[in-house]
Amino acid sequence: MGRLFDLLMKDYRLREGLNACINCGTCTAVCPAAEFYRYDPRRIVDTVQSKDEDAIEKLLKSDTIWYCGECMSCVTRCPRKNAPGMIVMALRTLSIDLGYFIESEKGRQQFILSKDLCGNILDYGYCVYPRRFDYAGHPEAGRVWEWEEKHLDDVFARLGGNLDGEGPGAVRRIPQEDRDELKKIFDATGATQRMKTVEEAAEKKAEELGLTMEEFTRKVYNESGPQHYNH
Repeated sequence: MGRLFDLLMKDYRLREGLNACINCGTCTAVCPAAEFYRYDPRRIVDTVQSKDEDAIEKLLKSDTIWYCGECMSCVTRCPRKNAPGMIVMALRTLSIDLGYFIESEKGRQQFILSKDLCGNILDYGYCVYPRRFDYAGHPEAGRVWEWEEKHLDDVFARLGGNLDGEGPGAVRRIPQEDRDELKKIFDATGATQRMKTVEEAAEKKAEELGLTMEEFTRKVYNESGPQHYNH
C-alpha cells in the first residue's frame, strides 16, 4: 500500500469509520456542509478507499477536508454504519502532521484556531475570552459588540456575570492551578506539540509569502474566497 494510506490506517478513527462503503451517497445527501460548500463526503471516502497516493495527497492539501462540521449526521444515516466525519478527522490530523494543511485557505485557518482558541484555553480557561475578542479583529460581530467591548465590566455586572472575579459566575477567573492542569492535558495528549507544528508551518508560509507574522495572521483572518460555496 502507499505511504499516506498506511499512515491513515494507523488512526483508529479511519479504521472505525470505514466499513465496506458502498458509495451510495447517503452521507452527502444528509450532510449540512454539502448543502453550502463544494463538499461531498462520499467522494472523500471514495478517494481514501482508492488508496491512490496522488489523490490522497491532493485531498490532504485541499480546502475540502476543512468544510466538515463534525456533526456526524453521516453516521446516523449510513446503511453500513460508516463514519465519513471520522475519516475527515483522520485526514485533518495527518494533514497537520505533514504540514500539508498550510497549502489551502481553510487549512491555514487552523493557525488562528490554534493561536486564539487554544491560547485562550491555556491563558484563561475559556475558548472565547471577552477581553481578547476585539471588534477591530472581528468586525463581523457588529457595532453592538464594538460598544460592549468598551463597557464589558458594566455589561457583565448587569447580566449577573463575574468577569475575572473570584468565586462562581459566568467568565469567572479560572485559578492558575486549574490552568496548569489543562496544560498537562495538552502536553500528554500531544496538543502542545500540535500547536507548535501549526505555528512553525505558519511561520514558514509567512516567510514564503514575504509577510510578517502580523500580516500573515491578518491575511488568514480575512481571507475567504468565493470558490468554497455552492451558490
